[in-house]
Amino acid sequence: MKVAVIGAGIVGVTTAYELAADGHQVTVFERRGAVAEETSFANAGVVAPGYVTPWAAPGMPAKVLRYLFSRHAPVKLTLPLSAAELGWMVQWWRACKLDAYMANRARLQRLAFYSRERLHWLVDSLQLDYDRSPGYLVLLRSEKDQRMVQPGLQVLREAGVSFHEIDAATTRQVEPALNPDTPFLGAIHLPEDEAGNCRQFALLLKDAAKTAGARFNFNTNVLPLDRASPARLTVQQGEDPPVALQFQAVVVCGGLESVALLRPLGLQVPMAPVYGYSISAPLREALNAPRSALMDERYKVAITRLGQRVRVAGSAEIGGTLKRRNPAALQTLYKVLHDWFPGAAQLSNKGAAVQEWKGARPMLPDGPPVLGASGIPGVWLNLGHGSSGWALACGSARVVADLMSGHDPLLDIEGLGIERLAG
Repeated sequence: MKVAVIGAGIVGVTTAYELAADGHQVTVFERRGAVAEETSFANAGVVAPGYVTPWAAPGMPAKVLRYLFSRHAPVKLTLPLSAAELGWMVQWWRACKLDAYMANRARLQRLAFYSRERLHWLVDSLQLDYDRSPGYLVLLRSEKDQRMVQPGLQVLREAGVSFHEIDAATTRQVEPALNPDTPFLGAIHLPEDEAGNCRQFALLLKDAAKTAGARFNFNTNVLPLDRASPARLTVQQGEDPPVALQFQAVVVCGGLESVALLRPLGLQVPMAPVYGYSISAPLREALNAPRSALMDERYKVAITRLGQRVRVAGSAEIGGTLKRRNPAALQTLYKVLHDWFPGAAQLSNKGAAVQEWKGARPMLPDGPPVLGASGIPGVWLNLGHGSSGWALACGSARVVADLMSGHDPLLDIEGLGIERLAG
């Protein structure tokens, strides 16, 4: 089948590979000059399926309100909010009810565990070599932090996830470079989780997809789809005149831009940007750096070792724009890095060696992405992975490829289709 994939972030690249590996004739269209240039560019890199849960959870609206007055809040509102953002928040608030949260959490975690299996299969079968490290620690500063994580630990037990509650001394054995001057209670150790460089993986998988026959067209804009002929794309490169190309199927993986692409088809996808931040810097001294990935539970900030670099990532910012950076969000990242690994990174040259980044996570109000048929003949969706795109991409791509080939996916996809949004 002749298939177009719109978008070459981590979701688009994995989708292109799976379809090409299945024998489809795949063409990828990406508005940027390379793969993984937007949301996938500098994310935290953590693959921890047990910690993939909906942001729409009981108690979250009250937390967001409390965070308004906190300098280092993990969630920030940038006012004023647009009408679309206010509408998204209303839907998010409704999804915070316990029954909706439980259903969406189950959907996300099924997909996350399946995705990790698929990631490992791809790495082993294709011999992909990228910066990655095993293990994940959730750092608990106080007894309050310990109490707050207990409901999540019960979820991990029910899912059969391997983890250990460890004290501060044992935590320092796992991560010897932790700052001796920062007191803390202990940690949750998840030895089967991992961290990896999402963008490096995407670049390698792009090459594997090309070897399987996929073609990539970069610096190419796709115009909104046409209801009269949904599988015909109108594309434009630079100042060249638009060109119409006919396909048998189109898979929309374009993140936030997908909303406008799908609107002419009558598909209203309630997706909004929730912005995240990261800083990446070269190692200053390997002995003072983390061995793998850690999460500061209080500030919801991840610190990740990616080869010879350290990345610190966090924040969830609603409202504002991609270009306007919130200095307080970046200050929180530097604070958490200094608290735990003060000598790990070279931070003196922020203009060159240190990369400060802000990305727009394409998030649906209730949490899980939308996978599969759109209800419009020839149009398929792989959208709305939010802050968990790296953790969900490989499984999502395989599910969509199976559905397009008429195969039963190896995953129960109840609640992951477009009908969920209509309901």
